[in-house]
Amino acid sequence: MLNNLPPITKALLIANAVVFLLQWLLGGTTLDPLMLWPIGVDAFTVLAGAQQFGPWQLLTYGFLHGDLAHLLFNMLALVMFGAQLEYTWGQKRFLTYFLVCVVGAGLCQLGIGSWAVAQGSLPYATLGASGGVFGLLLAYGMLFPHQRVMLLIPPIPMKARTLVIVFGAITLFMGLTGTQAGVAHFAHLGGMLFGWLLIRYWRGQPPFRRGGPRARRF
Repeated sequence: MLNNLPPITKALLIANAVVFLLQWLLGGTTLDPLMLWPIGVDAFTVLAGAQQFGPWQLLTYGFLHGDLAHLLFNMLALVMFGAQLEYTWGQKRFLTYFLVCVVGAGLCQLGIGSWAVAQGSLPYATLGASGGVFGLLLAYGMLFPHQRVMLLIPPIPMKARTLVIVFGAITLFMGLTGTQAGVAHFAHLGGMLFGWLLIRYWRGQPPFRRGGPRARRF
């Protein structure tokens, strides 16, 4: 299957798998400084095992995963949506888009987590490529809105545009209600938001000026 994937999608898949293997081999808290930690973690909390925020974490957290199921779900979505987007956009634009979504999702989560710490909550780390994956899902729905996609759970076929709306609505509901604690719902929405903004920028559409830097219409 790897031989049939475009190069950037394949590289991202391998990178995530290698980092997960390192997590398993090294164990413990070795890679904790690469997770995304909120701003405002005090020295006492650091002594208790937390980490302080570092700007590199806005990128590195997206290559770490909590368990095998977390990794497999994100990598499946990367293959499903990322490969077609890379074939359409090309390697450079696809990689730029994915990394912008990862960083954008991290910024949104950083804001939520830092606000929670300021309110007295204990700091917690965020990890996973889900923000980038949700950005890929949004882009797929925008570029191929009528393409039919089959869900795994439940196994229901639907148009890509409908899938984006359903996932976005469910994620927003879960984030506002606090459903499914331990999942960074607003990071997922942040990935979609920054992906949408980047596509609008490339297309020269509001809120950006017309005739933007697009090399071709997509």
